[in-house]
Amino acid sequence: MKIQERTGAGAGRSAAPAQQSVGDRLPSPPRERKPALAALAVLLILLGALGATMLVLRAGDRVEAIQVTADVKAGDSISEDNIKVVMVNDDSGADFVPWEQRAGLMKLQAKSTIYKGTVVVGQMFAKKSAMEQGKATVGVSLKEGQYPAGLGEGDNVAVYRVGTRASSTDQGSSSGSSGSSGADNSLLVERAVVESAPASGGDGISGTNKAYTLTVDAAEALAVAQAASAGEVALVLVPGK
Repeated sequence: MKIQERTGAGAGRSAAPAQQSVGDRLPSPPRERKPALAALAVLLILLGALGATMLVLRAGDRVEAIQVTADVKAGDSISEDNIKVVMVNDDSGADFVPWEQRAGLMKLQAKSTIYKGTVVVGQMFAKKSAMEQGKATVGVSLKEGQYPAGLGEGDNVAVYRVGTRASSTDQGSSSGSSGSSGADNSLLVERAVVESAPASGGDGISGTNKAYTLTVDAAEALAVAQAASAGEVALVLVPGK
């Protein structure tokens, strides 16, 4: 009996350390830290935030510009009736005309047709021509005797057709009412305005000829041009209106 008890007691003492060794665990290796990856992640977050901020700022950097609400033909001008205000990006690079400058733009004319819905830019417009509607300018080259001395810019003149054609017409209708009709036909323009004239004593072309530019009614321009090309034009100074 005593031997068995001792044996059992010894077995108990030997089992305890065995159980204790089984319960112990090996220490896990320390995790490896990667500071470069962490810094890259932070940098990407900052870049994303910066990009979003720039988009918001650009979206807010807008100006009021002019958009046409109807077709504007070449030579016409805009008015309050055919424009409206729109918002555009100021950094687009286009030369948009600011809305507050629309009054100045109304004093210009379109170079070509501007179609409805177009946001206008400065290059689409030019200064208005001084030419009135229904008028035309014609150049004539005159010899001495075909223009009065001292004729200058702004003078009013009557334009006659002279020379072989006019003379033959007058000779063929020298009597009766035909004679007066022939005289009337030699008058091309009752009143024209001298737009440009050569300086006194110079600007001769082809010998003693001088060049003048006349403003006439558009319907009379062809007859004056034909007579001028034939060298059969004469100017007569008349009183102004």
